Amino acid sequence: MSDDLLNLSLTEVAGLIRRRKVSSLEVTRAIIARAQRVQPKLNCFISLEAEEALKAARAADRAIARKAKVGPLHGVPLAHKDMYYREGKVSTCGSKILRDYRADTTSTAVERLAAAGAIWLGGLNMAEFAANPTGHNEHWGHCRNPWNPAHLTGGSSSGSGSAVGSRACYGSLGSDTGGSVRLPAAMCGVVGIKPTYGRVSRHGILPRAWSLDTVGHLTRTARDCARMLRAISGHDPRDATSSREPVPHYEEMLNERIRGLRIGVPKNHYHDDIAPDVAKRMEESLAVLRSLGARLVDVTVPDPQAIFLISNTISLCEAATLHAEWMRTRPQDYSLLVRTRVEPGYHIPAPSYLEALNLRPRVTREFVETVLDKCDVLHIPVITMPVPTIAETEVGASAQVPALIARITRNTRPFNYLGTPALSVPAGFTDNGLPAAFQLVGRPFAEGLLLRVAHAYQGETSWHTLMPKL
Repeated sequence: MSDDLLNLSLTEVAGLIRRRKVSSLEVTRAIIARAQRVQPKLNCFISLEAEEALKAARAADRAIARKAKVGPLHGVPLAHKDMYYREGKVSTCGSKILRDYRADTTSTAVERLAAAGAIWLGGLNMAEFAANPTGHNEHWGHCRNPWNPAHLTGGSSSGSGSAVGSRACYGSLGSDTGGSVRLPAAMCGVVGIKPTYGRVSRHGILPRAWSLDTVGHLTRTARDCARMLRAISGHDPRDATSSREPVPHYEEMLNERIRGLRIGVPKNHYHDDIAPDVAKRMEESLAVLRSLGARLVDVTVPDPQAIFLISNTISLCEAATLHAEWMRTRPQDYSLLVRTRVEPGYHIPAPSYLEALNLRPRVTREFVETVLDKCDVLHIPVITMPVPTIAETEVGASAQVPALIARITRNTRPFNYLGTPALSVPAGFTDNGLPAAFQLVGRPFAEGLLLRVAHAYQGETSWHTLMPKL
């Protein structure tokens, strides 16, 4: 029975627990056993709080037994990127500097998941200070891909991709500043969402670049993603940038058909240098959407390299500011990879940073008018190459590593600057046996539409149901 439980989605297992077809304790035991089994191969957990999770599961079952009102995630074990603070608990942020850091506050997203009934299973491995897109981590060890441990998970939410992909948890909070949810989701074969900037409160999480940071999450299905998104979304007075936009019932929106929707396919930039096997997966996914009645529309997009450069100015400056004290007092406690990603921020003039911020509303408006006025949803690859190995993306492995890393984030970073929602959806496998994925992008606060398209696609395909053999 435990293996059957592992193959269930978050919403499926939540329904079984609610109807008392299975207990939260049984589910949690199965997930803990799976996590313990895969951890030596994948290194996806920094902390596995088994006893605390079992205690919470027993409490969840007692609540069901006494017919208490329960939330939509009641009794479901989730694990999260180890940068979500819980008062008095250690949050390492994947670093040496914060190895023993205990927060004096609790993340709003964590509080809202707890209110929905979710169980905290543990803290997941991540790129040090959320500062690289590959998942390398010298302090806690590299996280590994469940489909082939020699390959990248993607970062910075590396443990989230690996744990959800390996069925060691049912869902996970990550964070996305330039692709850090969508890349691990794509590389590990799961769904990952970067909501609209401000859709989810960032209170109580490690910042990377506050003008670009977005709380997102990884799940097995679009329906799971919709349920988690509703649970964590909404205004928070503790985060001045959080939006007051009403939160829709995302799951109910999944039932609408996509017939007649315009799916935008860029004629330029986002498919440049695409590998043939990735291109084939993109064509196949578009064929599925067309078969469901969606219309494919060619669109011309602004050069994402220009947005990439502006975004880079912001992320470098803000990261340099956030790390200034430790860079002065503890530079030796950073890995070379992270230190070299922070230091350039100290050499960018303040007017350049302010200009990059001031351009943002105009650039976003132009993107919406030139692209999203011509289509309802944009469809592009998450990455244009098969998932690379850990070894070939190590710092100093070759002179091509910086260009390779830039290529990894080329299709994700623009949408953090634009603030638009973006969703990574599994779309099969490339010739090396690693997952491929497409990315859906929409207008601000169009998360429901993106999830509806993804759900329709998953109704016709089975990629999201496949479980890696470990």
